[in-house]
Amino acid sequence: MGVVYYANFFVWFEVARVEFMRRLGFSYKQMETEDDSFVVVAKASCTYKQPAKFDDLLRIRTRISESRKRTIAFHYEIFNDATRALIATGETLHVICDRHGKPKTLPEKYRRYFPLTNFASAEALSARSSH
Repeated sequence: MGVVYYANFFVWFEVARVEFMRRLGFSYKQMETEDDSFVVVAKASCTYKQPAKFDDLLRIRTRISESRKRTIAFHYEIFNDATRALIATGETLHVICDRHGKPKTLPEKYRRYFPLTNFASAEALSARSSH
């Protein structure tokens, strides 16, 4: 059939998130080793619009949809690069934890990359982007 396995979308979200952070100027590994800050997935969802087929070139748009003291939410849009068709959208919610899995506040040095949002503005932004 040539249709991509559905769980691969979650792998692509992770790759996009890692690259997003790298383009901001730091890495996951840096957060873990230098700051004992692990970005742990607490919730993940994906809405499939069209199938991705084997060997399709895909483009993933990633953005921060919400940022709080101990959590960061990301929103993803996956497009077929050739047709520009929206294939899927997704969200992941992450809790900042130490190496023992205990939730902690995001270190201040990362706050400029993840400015605090309030829940109302994040909901409004999410509602506008879904239309």
